[in-house]
Amino acid sequence: MKLTKMDCQLNEKDTLQDMLESEKLLMELYTTALFEGSNKSVRKNFSTNLLGVAEDQYCLFTQMQSRGYYEPKPAQKAMIDEANDTYKKQKNSLKAK
Repeated sequence: MKLTKMDCQLNEKDTLQDMLESEKLLMELYTTALFEGSNKSVRKNFSTNLLGVAEDQYCLFTQMQSRGYYEPKPAQKAMIDEANDTYKKQKNSLKAK
C-alpha cells in the first residue's frame, strides 16, 4: 500500500502530543544530567535548562487540556494514600540509617 501525502500529515492533536512527549523526554534527560553533573557550573546549567523545559511542558499540557486533547483522570484516594505510605516508609528508612 502506498501512502499519500495526506496520510503522512500530523493533525494538531498529534503534533501537540509529539511535542509533549519530547518535552517529557527532555525533562528525564536533564534530570539525569543534573544528578550526574560533576561541577557546580554544569549542574547549574542543567538545572536552569530543566526548569525551562518544565515550563514548556506545562504550557503544552495546558494547551492540550484547553482543546480537550488531554484529560488527566483524578487519582483515587486509595492510590494517593498508598503513595503517601510508600513515601513515609522510605523517609523513615533513610532516617534510620
